[in-house]
Amino acid sequence: MSDTPQFEDIIYEIRGRAAWIIINRPKLYNAFRATTIEEMITAFQQAATDREVSCVVLTGAGDKAFCTGGDQSAKDGQYDGRGIVGLPIDELQSIIRDIPKPVIARINGFAIGGGNVFATLCDLSIMADTARLGQVGPKVGSVDGGWGTAYLARHVGDKKAREMWYLNLQYTAQEALEMGLVNKVVPAAELDDAVNEWTDMIGQRSPTALALAKRSFNADSENIRGISMLALNSVKLYYDTEESKEGMRAFHEKRTPEFHKYLK
Repeated sequence: MSDTPQFEDIIYEIRGRAAWIIINRPKLYNAFRATTIEEMITAFQQAATDREVSCVVLTGAGDKAFCTGGDQSAKDGQYDGRGIVGLPIDELQSIIRDIPKPVIARINGFAIGGGNVFATLCDLSIMADTARLGQVGPKVGSVDGGWGTAYLARHVGDKKAREMWYLNLQYTAQEALEMGLVNKVVPAAELDDAVNEWTDMIGQRSPTALALAKRSFNADSENIRGISMLALNSVKLYYDTEESKEGMRAFHEKRTPEFHKYLK
């Protein structure tokens, strides 16, 4: 195994045959900025090439949040890094799907916005009974096309996916289980035990068979990658509009946005 890189925004640990990627910004509810995304990409690449790693666990530090999406304090009209929307989010979303090893979302708290998309992309999800998930995009002048919408509908059904994006409600762990967005719900105090049980089992499975199974599952939804790239380019143009910027202003000013005044 190669040397582990040093990170600022995440923690990368090897536990048994599992690589743990932990978003380490608990004071900001594990919201991500450009640095976070770059480090997560590097960590997934590290896990992908490590022959001692059978699977990856993705989670957030602390007990409040898994991930709450983009850090709006790192955005002033644009995010602070490279990529179509100022973040290489498409690269991170792709590597979660493309790494030839199962990725388990350990949902320890709020999984909102982009964090909810991460959880959707993971192969398996285990959720604490105290956690919540949901979408906020249209409330703050944003949207995640492709994986966040079309792929979500494959998990929970078209009607429920539209409800999540149009109404921006939050859902309990039990509701998430019933809609098919997570595999298992456990008491928060038992979350690590439940995750470790699964990582131990995966560690005993054939890595080649797991890789082939993951590729096979992904093949059926691979067209969504193209939708996602098209959506990202459209969202970039949308972020430059006053309508989208109004969502950010209202969020920071803690008021209801006035989107309709920007419609012509």
